[in-house]
Amino acid sequence: MSWTDTSILFIISLIANSFSAFAGGGAGLIQFPVLIFLGLSFSAALTTHKIASVFLGIGATLRNLLENPLDRKFASLILISGLPGVLIGANIILDVPSRYAEVALGLLTICLGIYSFVNPQLGQQTIATHRNKHGYAIGCSGLFFIGVLNGSLTSGTGLFVTLWLVRWFGLDYKTAVAYTLILVGLFWNGTGAISLGLQSEILWSWLPALILGSLLGGYIGAHLAIKKGSRWIKLVYEIITLLIGLKLIIG
Repeated sequence: MSWTDTSILFIISLIANSFSAFAGGGAGLIQFPVLIFLGLSFSAALTTHKIASVFLGIGATLRNLLENPLDRKFASLILISGLPGVLIGANIILDVPSRYAEVALGLLTICLGIYSFVNPQLGQQTIATHRNKHGYAIGCSGLFFIGVLNGSLTSGTGLFVTLWLVRWFGLDYKTAVAYTLILVGLFWNGTGAISLGLQSEILWSWLPALILGSLLGGYIGAHLAIKKGSRWIKLVYEIITLLIGLKLIIG
């Protein structure tokens, strides 16, 4: 790669991952299409993007662990529920035409943003809900389904986790984003990256710029989320969901 291409990759990765870490998802909206535009095949771009996105989780984790630690039991629940879905999604995506799924996901993503917008008090404070056996069963099923999407698609699934944690389990946006960045960014994406890496080509020479941008962007975005709080996160979340939804529909 030329220095120009490397610089473009780094800047785009930094911007995409900063916004993603602030809103709780969405780095693939910018980063993944750029990899294809620069000449990678769909499968190589998907795998390379997944690997780089793990470092978004690392950067965000480094910043969030300076604040309040996660509830270990609740974090374990998210991992146990979602990781099997990630593996399933990663193992079917390379053999399945994804266009119809992307359009459907785009429409659903827009609905997430609209739902958040028309509920102005949503996610402004933590009010624990559905913390019984029935509630956990539905909550885990939702996380499993989102895990399948995470393993198989490129953009916006972290946003689904963020809103699901807010809507179903009653977390505020700030706390939900922290869980999403650490558990989805680091563990879900890490699992998907390993699975895809065993099946597809990895562009190793492209990764240093992407990794550095993801790492710094994850830290910067997580820092802004902590400092700005749930009100600003909610606003950025709504903007990002609408942009990602439109991008998925337009293609």
